[in-house]
Amino acid sequence: MPGIYLHIPFCKQACHYCNFHFSTSLKYKAEMVEAMIRELRLRQDYLVDKELDSIYFGGGTPSLLTEGELMRFFEEIGKCFTLRPNAEITLEANPDDLTKEKIAALRRTPVNRLSIGIQSFFEEDLRFFNRAHDAREARACLEEALAAGFGNLTADLIYGSPTTSDAHWEENLNIAFGYKIPHVSCYALTVEERTALFHFIKRGQSPPVQEEHAARQFEMLVAAMRGHGYIQYEISNFALPGHFAIHNASYWKGEPYLGIGPSAHSYNGESRQWNVANNAKYLREVTSPFQAGSLLKEVSSQTMPFFEVEYLSPADRYNEYVMTGLRTIWGVGLGRLREMGEEYERHFLECIRPFLENGQAERAGEVVRLTDAGKFLADGIAAETFVSDS
Repeated sequence: MPGIYLHIPFCKQACHYCNFHFSTSLKYKAEMVEAMIRELRLRQDYLVDKELDSIYFGGGTPSLLTEGELMRFFEEIGKCFTLRPNAEITLEANPDDLTKEKIAALRRTPVNRLSIGIQSFFEEDLRFFNRAHDAREARACLEEALAAGFGNLTADLIYGSPTTSDAHWEENLNIAFGYKIPHVSCYALTVEERTALFHFIKRGQSPPVQEEHAARQFEMLVAAMRGHGYIQYEISNFALPGHFAIHNASYWKGEPYLGIGPSAHSYNGESRQWNVANNAKYLREVTSPFQAGSLLKEVSSQTMPFFEVEYLSPADRYNEYVMTGLRTIWGVGLGRLREMGEEYERHFLECIRPFLENGQAERAGEVVRLTDAGKFLADGIAAETFVSDS
């Protein structure tokens, strides 16, 4: 079922590892909200099905939005789309924003799920990441959210950092279990170019990230989650039964979604498009008086005023399905591959055979999934099964 993603491109400060699009200047936040609302109007026909299963405020730091700004979005979404009765409405939030007053304000909006960027409950990790919150706030925000009635929570944690010992990683998980958080997303610390962490490591100011360290903590993670009843329904995502993230699961299942805001991506099954990752250009182009109707309905592969489009070839669709399927509990369905073309099924089975033989993948009837031994290597295994257009 379709969903909407809204990218709020503002943060109080830059985390050392982050390569997402954002600005630390909030000067044009009000103008950005109005521009994104205009984009919602312009692109309301992108989704054929106007009934939404999910809305996701990501970023950036959506918890910087005021109650009034959030309600402006909901008012416009209500004019352009219909929300299903049990629609999931998620807002990403930083712990330092989640004061008792802020949480009370969020409870007055339709937001029914918080995704909290905890990352760690230890000061040395948070300082290394350059997070805006401290260890006390990491705990306090969970206590306040639960007390206010936000039972549908997910928390982000990072493993594999040079500052995170195995003992501290185990304690991070135990603290999360103690709060009975129904959904936890855990990511290996990665070093992306054009981030502060990349330059610190390059200049020798920070120790490098060790893959063996991350792999060991990933094994600890999988075992601990299973022991506490969590289902690893995607490589980085763990949930108690009944608490899979509707919005993110739709990405991995190939459902259509509309992305609003600078750098946001959209997908409709036949093409992908992505908005310009530049706040000033986005504001200028979205608010310009161009004739949007025919422009947005009859897109081509050319550069549009504020987004670009890529039409997916049969090979692209196969590659994307394999890449996402191998990351999930649903795996890769051989019947789905046959629908794409028997040559794709044959190619996949030939390429995945070594991983079936070495125990990193397994086949159950018409479905191929990765085992625990293969999950940490999911992207590399998927790449071995890709096809090219040439």
